[in-house]
Amino acid sequence: MSPTERSASAEQRWVDRRCRELPTDRLGPFAVLGDGRLLAVEGHATLISDDDGRTWSEPRPIGDDPAAEGGGGVLVRTREGVLVYVYLDMATYRWAWDDAAHEAAPDVRLDVWAIRSLDEGRTWVDRQRLLAGYCGALISIIETRGGQIVVPVQELVRDPSRHATRVHVSADAGETWRRSNLIDLGGHGHHDGAMEAAAVELRDGRLWLLVRTNWDRFWEAFSWDGGLSWRVIRPGEIDASSAPGYLTRLSSGRLALVWNRLHPEGRTDSPRRGGEGNLCDAPASWHREELSIAFSEDDGGTWTPPAVVARDPGGLSYPYAFERRPGELWVTTRFQGRLGVALLEDEFLG
Repeated sequence: MSPTERSASAEQRWVDRRCRELPTDRLGPFAVLGDGRLLAVEGHATLISDDDGRTWSEPRPIGDDPAAEGGGGVLVRTREGVLVYVYLDMATYRWAWDDAAHEAAPDVRLDVWAIRSLDEGRTWVDRQRLLAGYCGALISIIETRGGQIVVPVQELVRDPSRHATRVHVSADAGETWRRSNLIDLGGHGHHDGAMEAAAVELRDGRLWLLVRTNWDRFWEAFSWDGGLSWRVIRPGEIDASSAPGYLTRLSSGRLALVWNRLHPEGRTDSPRRGGEGNLCDAPASWHREELSIAFSEDDGGTWTPPAVVARDPGGLSYPYAFERRPGELWVTTRFQGRLGVALLEDEFLG
């Protein structure tokens, strides 16, 4: 049986035989601490493991605000050992959509906050709000070679209601932040616009965003100044359904992309949704039953043939990829079907 062949029953989950189950049921985000232990964030607390995630410490709250209910966050540990966590404050969550008016309710809210730890997560300081508005999801956070922390943040904009993306940048490990220009591609609907971007730094120093859209592919944006301005914004070359991808630089120097492709493997079509101004303006592929991975040696110029990591009729979306050790990737999905697998980079390069 080839690595990408279906199991006998299309109604059960299939996982590529090159993958193994993770030793933990945590989905991340993760960070490796200075002493080699593994830190995970769950809810608004951290847990620590000294046995590769098989067992975990008791949860330790992030910060000292009892009203905060963090969730859906992104985490990075800087080269200087500072943990920077950017998260959605679920205590502020309000969502409603008026189908008749085709607009979000006036009081929708889901704020974005940032906080950091200088002592490996024991205490947290400099909590500050990055967005007072509505952000549907956070996907990635990176530290550049120059030491900037870069995190794309989705924003709901109006007239008509849609989503746009703005990048937040910190030059001092999360102590202070600056905002970029808004990346707004138009659209109309509660799942339309420029959404859920993933970021990576290219070898020439540019930053590259892959932005979820409903137009059969990721759009891409480039910054020459560390993420503070985005002047080249265009359709990209990578086909994708209406779902976010996760893009990361590996210790080998390669890029890895985990995402839901436009159509199932071997097909040239799939059902579409939307087109009525509530979900989205243009009918879009919502194919999420397969999760694929590809690698690039040349900063996204070319990619290995996409390999299907897993299939599930219930869906596998919102991926996260964490390089636990050089060449060993932990891949998880947060929404729909929960997936947790480890794979070796070299085994997927053929």
